[in-house]
Amino acid sequence: MNTYLNKFNDSIKNTLFSKLPLNEQKFIQNKSLKLKFSFQEIKQIIDIARDLKTWNEPGIINIFPEHEQKKVVFSRLRKTYEDIRSKPNSYVNFKLKNISQEQKYTFKTQAKDGFGLGLCPVASEKTRCCNLLTLDAVESCGFDCSYCSIQSFYNQNTITFDSNFADKLKNLNLDKNKTYHIGTGQASDSLMWGNREGILDALFLFAKENPNVILEFKTKSDNIKYFLQNEVPKNILCTWSLNTPTIIQNEEHLTTSLDKRLNVARKLADKGVKVGFHFHPIVQYENYLDEYAKVYDRLTQMFNPQEVALVSFGTLTFIKPVIKQLRSREFKSKITQMPFENASGKSSYPDATKVEMFKHAYESFNSWHPKGTSFGAYSKSESNTVFFYLCMEGHDMWNKTFGYQYSTNNDFERAMLSSYAKKLNMEFLI
Repeated sequence: MNTYLNKFNDSIKNTLFSKLPLNEQKFIQNKSLKLKFSFQEIKQIIDIARDLKTWNEPGIINIFPEHEQKKVVFSRLRKTYEDIRSKPNSYVNFKLKNISQEQKYTFKTQAKDGFGLGLCPVASEKTRCCNLLTLDAVESCGFDCSYCSIQSFYNQNTITFDSNFADKLKNLNLDKNKTYHIGTGQASDSLMWGNREGILDALFLFAKENPNVILEFKTKSDNIKYFLQNEVPKNILCTWSLNTPTIIQNEEHLTTSLDKRLNVARKLADKGVKVGFHFHPIVQYENYLDEYAKVYDRLTQMFNPQEVALVSFGTLTFIKPVIKQLRSREFKSKITQMPFENASGKSSYPDATKVEMFKHAYESFNSWHPKGTSFGAYSKSESNTVFFYLCMEGHDMWNKTFGYQYSTNNDFERAMLSSYAKKLNMEFLI
């Protein structure tokens, strides 16, 4: 008994065992001593217990099977867990826990090594990628979306500004004979900080002095004061990440509401700023297609295609460190309650689910599709064409959902840049 107890104590090191309720800790220990679970089995049981608590589902004690044989017990436990994971999520009576009602963080301004301009952090030859360049104007985000990977890379409670950011922008050496697409919303929200530390002053000046750069601000906020008070360079795109009210309320904590996001997007479109919308992640839950359809319909009612540069679709895709980080947090979330399948080395929904959500989304915007054209239309598009794309998805997913696909990432990038340039009335420089 003592020998196995020592083995058990070794097994729970570097796990989330201590974060479980005391009654579940004792339960898992007793069952492990009785059935002699292996090191890996103990770790999986702890993760199962942790997930069930996070998902607001019946706990490990409630679903643990009674049997004398270890293999039978573990197999049945895994099956019950996977059944819970795979059933359509419901947010009815879902109880949020330990979710901050206000933003609490500290600001830090310091000189940073390097500039932070590079390829999108999720760029991969395994997925069809637009070759977006990202500019880390700010590190870490004041919002607290339960699915976000930013928390895995930065201290979530500290917002860091680069004291040399403006000077670095001025000294950035770009090819004047090439069109660039640069986004500022990867390491933080693009607009929630406003012009703090002069970041918008610097970025607007950068856009004016580099007319060959398409500069995209991506946000979940309604902080457009600076944009309304200043002349916006024509090569700036302002895009909103959107979701259903159900997901915003339960998973996109501290962000502004759908109504507010759409209303401020409308204000910028009225000012002549080209806007765009990202549905990433689309999340599967009970009646999700109906709820997303209502959001898609609102967009087509509130905006005309001449005002909109892009609409993108994506879904939940996790790497192991992010899943571990989410499990360690003391909150309730349904986000990881989904059937995991391999997606180019990451975990995501099964392809059939993706086809359902993406095809439904794309077809909901039928009135914004290029008329009388097929694949390749974007390179010849007029100013009223909206560019649709999938983010971080495999090559064949495009054909399954859009009815066409790009042969290479470079082809995708050229089509996107050509479409954006026409929309912004810019010269497209290959």
